[in-house]
Amino acid sequence: MVVGDFEIELETVVVGAGPGGYVAAIRAAEKGQKVTVIEREFIGGVCLNVGCIPSKALIEAAHRYQAAMGSQDMGLRVTAATLDFKQTQKWKKEGVVDKLTGGVASLFKKHHIDVVWGSAFLKDEHSLRVINDDHAQTYTFKNLIVATGSHPIEIPNFKFAGRVLDSTGALALQEVPKELIVVGGGYIGCELASAYANLGAHVSILEGADGILANYERDLVSVVEHHFSSQHVDIYTKAMAKKAEQSDQGVTVTFEVDGKEKQLQADYCVVCVGRRANTADMGLEHLGIKIDKRGLIDVDAQGRTSVPSIYAVGDVVAGAALAHKASYEGKIAAEAISGSKATVDYHAMPAVCYTDSEIATTGLTVKEAKAQGLDVKKAQFPFAANGRAISMNSTDGFVRIVFEKQSQAIVGAQIVGPNASDMITELTLAIESGATIEDVALTIHPHPSVSEAIMDVADLGLGLPINI
Repeated sequence: MVVGDFEIELETVVVGAGPGGYVAAIRAAEKGQKVTVIEREFIGGVCLNVGCIPSKALIEAAHRYQAAMGSQDMGLRVTAATLDFKQTQKWKKEGVVDKLTGGVASLFKKHHIDVVWGSAFLKDEHSLRVINDDHAQTYTFKNLIVATGSHPIEIPNFKFAGRVLDSTGALALQEVPKELIVVGGGYIGCELASAYANLGAHVSILEGADGILANYERDLVSVVEHHFSSQHVDIYTKAMAKKAEQSDQGVTVTFEVDGKEKQLQADYCVVCVGRRANTADMGLEHLGIKIDKRGLIDVDAQGRTSVPSIYAVGDVVAGAALAHKASYEGKIAAEAISGSKATVDYHAMPAVCYTDSEIATTGLTVKEAKAQGLDVKKAQFPFAANGRAISMNSTDGFVRIVFEKQSQAIVGAQIVGPNASDMITELTLAIESGATIEDVALTIHPHPSVSEAIMDVADLGLGLPINI
């Protein structure tokens, strides 16, 4: 590309190469647009590099380690199982992350998508400046999609440095800590707590609310809490973290519970109290684009901002900060730029927490359905009555469906237990396609499988249970 102050003309620009950005770029290219991606750090964004993917790799390694320890119930007695955590981290990086990010780079090449490295600053509704180190270049564009993602929130007296880590730092540890403190009992904090507990760490969770995983229903969370208890994970609720003091050997965290100060010592402290949209210092406000106090951009049903040529998707807009939501919105924005009438429809947005046990939800809860004026019922089937779950020695949890009384259409579902992350897709499809509980009950499920619990819960909803 030309270097200097001369403007370079582009067509469709995507700022950010995470799950929202790279999917938007590929879809736009498939629709015939000439696409340029601007990225300041790495292809694949937080998700592929230091978030969703590496965390699940670590969780899987932790599960394998636990399996290698044997099972007394099954008669599996192991005399020795060792963990080479540096090799685990090498596999996570080279065997998982690098493969996926390399795959995205190959897709960019296939679709003739150019990548410009640097930070983007909007000048007006059709031009921007990209700065990379001491170099700057101005570009013009027809349409632009903001997909810059989010970053971890830092709280007072817990500066990310040394032994005080954000989620990225926690995933990059080269040793399994003997003691680990997790500040924040949301899904990121609980997933990390679960993984490191399985790897052998003693974990303490400090949560300011009444309970962990506040976005999920209590009966789902109680199954996770039971498993945490078996892992000897300590959970402190209504706990306000005050400060962290570091030494060469570890970190001391002071927190307050019921008006009394307490202290915990650990090798590391991980702070997972939420994320904030990366929308500052881009020049969005100067263009009159509406941004709320949380840094979120106001968009319409196609992802279009108040400036018609600029769109936004993913963590920078309202809604759950989920990679699959960002990808979905990226497709819609790319379609809109291509002239399609496609709009977002969050009729059934699945969400998963990869703890032990897994939690997965989609659609509406009973409470949410009733708040919308729907007359609903629920049916709930325990994994303790599922043959495959019993043979896996994983019987904690249940499948629940929420359905309308009159039409019997499924409007929501919640699962906690084995393979919940995979099972939720069937119920998401059921909701999206307007299926009834009878439709699901009449769908033949393979035996034995944990997915049979979905058929069984539908039978139960019809008042015709077989296996309970």
